[in-house]
Amino acid sequence: MTIPTANKHISQYKQVDRYTGVTDATPHQLVCMLLDGALGKLAMVKGYMSHGEIAAKGEAIGQAIAIVNGLRASLDKKAGGELAANLDDLYDYIERRLVEANLRNDVAMVDEVSRLLREIKTAWDAIPQQARTVTSVAAAG
Repeated sequence: MTIPTANKHISQYKQVDRYTGVTDATPHQLVCMLLDGALGKLAMVKGYMSHGEIAAKGEAIGQAIAIVNGLRASLDKKAGGELAANLDDLYDYIERRLVEANLRNDVAMVDEVSRLLREIKTAWDAIPQQARTVTSVAAAG
């Protein structure tokens, strides 16, 4: 097996593994996966900014925005009440900051968004196990 063929097989395995992880995940786990994905994209953005890779930076920021938009769209504003409304406002702010960070090539703005997402993830991870099903349905994201 050649290296390119082996890499192709590894990539296919990773896609199947990711798909299985998503299909088997609880709503709480899905939100955690999305937050991790957004944080990973932002780490990539910083690397692209430092290396002057404009196209790759724009693509990664676009992917991070899409993830945040998915988190925002998953909010149940009726069941989540004030918490969901606050998260909706925060996600809106994050999306706007990422657009601005892209336009200005501003690492500090990316760092700010990363801190905000880490705070959300920390709070999400702190939800007690027995409350995760109810919480995930009420205020996904």
